[in-house]
Amino acid sequence: MDLISRINQHFQDSISTKQTAVAVLAEPIAHAAQTMTQCLLSGGKILSCGNGGSAGDAQHFSSEMLNRFEMERPGLPAIALTTDSSTITSIANDYSYELIFSKQVTALGQHGDILLAISTSGNSVNVNKAIQAAHERDMLVVALNGKQGGELASILSPGDVEIRVPSESTARIQEVHLLAIHCLCDLIDHQLGI
Repeated sequence: MDLISRINQHFQDSISTKQTAVAVLAEPIAHAAQTMTQCLLSGGKILSCGNGGSAGDAQHFSSEMLNRFEMERPGLPAIALTTDSSTITSIANDYSYELIFSKQVTALGQHGDILLAISTSGNSVNVNKAIQAAHERDMLVVALNGKQGGELASILSPGDVEIRVPSESTARIQEVHLLAIHCLCDLIDHQLGI
């Protein structure tokens, strides 16, 4: 297969995954956006976490909230738990890598806040521990997930929202996660009347 054919195949696979995903994800994305908007209107904030590309997605969401998405508006309270290298490395060194997000959720999260937990497999131990910490803080969780849902799917509580991409490909899952994040940002702005 030549390079152009491979590129075309990637585009076609991405398009196909998104077309399949919209049928199952439109409702949970809308529900998540309503939940997040209510959190923000009630004075809460959104914490986000993930590993690797999902860490980048957590930061992307936070930056769209804190700065702006597509229109001018005041900043909205969001914190990516993936950005403070001193905190992350001290927790990993003093305790374990599994606790890098949960200790931050315990310190920063409050009743009424939301945790945006991002994993392509649902089996990221540190993300799942962050979900458990969020529940202990009486927070709701919006989970961007993929594959078969992994452990993450089994620890969600009633009131949490799972946005699980119907794919086994990490790359395709991440592409849909980014689209879901953009949908969330747009819907939040729309509901806030901005």
